Amino acid sequence: MSVQLYKPFESFNFSNKQCFLSGETLSSSEEKIAVFPAWLMSRYNLQQQPFKLLDESMATYGDLKIPCSAAINEQYLEPLEQRIADAFEGGYDAVKVLDEMQLFLWAGKLLYGIIFNELQIAIRQSHAQGEEFNISQSIIHKFSNLHLMLQSLNKPIIFEEFKPFSLFLFKVNNHENEFAYRDEINTLTFAIRVRDFGLVICLQDNGANRNYHKNILSKIEGQTLHPIQFEEFSGRVFYSAYLFNRLPEYDILPVGDEVYLEAMGLKGMSAKPLFDDWLGKTYGQVLETFWKPWGFLLLEIIKNPEHPMSFLLDKEENFIPADTINQPI
Repeated sequence: MSVQLYKPFESFNFSNKQCFLSGETLSSSEEKIAVFPAWLMSRYNLQQQPFKLLDESMATYGDLKIPCSAAINEQYLEPLEQRIADAFEGGYDAVKVLDEMQLFLWAGKLLYGIIFNELQIAIRQSHAQGEEFNISQSIIHKFSNLHLMLQSLNKPIIFEEFKPFSLFLFKVNNHENEFAYRDEINTLTFAIRVRDFGLVICLQDNGANRNYHKNILSKIEGQTLHPIQFEEFSGRVFYSAYLFNRLPEYDILPVGDEVYLEAMGLKGMSAKPLFDDWLGKTYGQVLETFWKPWGFLLLEIIKNPEHPMSFLLDKEENFIPADTINQPI
């Protein structure tokens, strides 16, 4: 019997009556799991901390939930959470030896949970105003592909010699109990900085952003970073994810009782570069946001627009050791 994939974006069904992952009907609309896992909220006391949504309304981390069948949660999601929780507790060295696909699925599940909540709110608001809910086809395309890949948690979906993501992991001199989280759902980019590490993932780029940053990675990968350096690199990745101008396509090939995913070439029929032009001023605006804890203003950051301020590389483009940076952690 061929594998039946759940496709919520075809019917736009985001009610609390169906499991977000399998689509099966739930016994109760209260059958939910937390988007931010309990172990993470407990470790960093996040339950009542504010979480800003796209419509500018405020929720708390604990408010964000997603419908999920108890069987799916127990059999597939809780074991993943346990592996990630154990690795996070062990810090950089433990996270580094994790299978990258596990990190991708964990981050993807979390980000999809946020997307699910945002969609529910947007659909509700549209209906309340007597309007039809609209969302761009490109966004639907990206969200659908992410959801398809998340189903590899509970279905025999095999990625045919490709990784759908770019993943960046660094050792970082964080405060012991620091929790820094950031996402951008339109580009499906995720960053978290905790314990002694920082992690950035672009969830739907087939490795394009990792290749885009290969020059700076050759200088900083394997180095321990100051938090301001990690935030600078995160800013670079979030900005390049915005400049990435392709929508990855995948062939879905059912073979027996398995489904193979095959990535199609990113270049496609277009001679246009994969990334739009990098603009110093726009990048500076991104950095201003990422460096908010240190209080740098845009005018300082782009005093020389061709060479914005950097704590990662000096004027000769060499790595600046973290212990030489005179900025508060």
